[in-house]
Amino acid sequence: MNDREVREHCLRLLRDGAPESPAAPGAAVDPAEAAGAPAAGPAALSDAGGDALLSHDIDGDIAVVSVLRHGSDAFRADEVMIEGLTFQFRGGEWMELGGGAGSAPDRPLDRRTEDELGGPLRVYASGRTVRNADRLLPWGAKWVNQARLRAAAGVASIRIGSRLLGVPEHGHVAIVWGSRRAPVLEALDAEGGVKGVLDLEHGTVPAHA
Repeated sequence: MNDREVREHCLRLLRDGAPESPAAPGAAVDPAEAAGAPAAGPAALSDAGGDALLSHDIDGDIAVVSVLRHGSDAFRADEVMIEGLTFQFRGGEWMELGGGAGSAPDRPLDRRTEDELGGPLRVYASGRTVRNADRLLPWGAKWVNQARLRAAAGVASIRIGSRLLGVPEHGHVAIVWGSRRAPVLEALDAEGGVKGVLDLEHGTVPAHA
């Protein structure tokens, strides 16, 4: 699937999960309900050659979508990558800001254990995209930040302030934020208990996870 088609799928996903929707990722929900919800699998893209939407997060008017890509307009046909695309809700519609990609690990959809990841959460990619590139002056840039991470087996959801994200069965989670300081993540088990805490402000990004 080419880049344009993947981005169309991402925009459709965001439109179906608008920020004002109570069920949208990023909305404030009951932790017990989210932790007990069944985990979802990757959303395969039709005629995509194995491409799949892995995770998305919405924080007000900004969002990130992570996608498993098997070759693209920018990658070699034999490359397997995980791409993170950021978006902003502006003028009544979602608009792509940009993003980045990195090589996927072996068996990218296999859930990893805490021993394999070195803890309940492991960051494997991060980045940021300017959201006001059309500003008149060169200073005053505002950024949309993203982190892509894996949650170990047994982590049912991740709490980011008032937001609670369910963890898909493959364990890949994408997080977005617009504040200067990166958020603190809490990994929760199925009963809502805290399994671990990760401060993204001081997180490290290993080559693979």
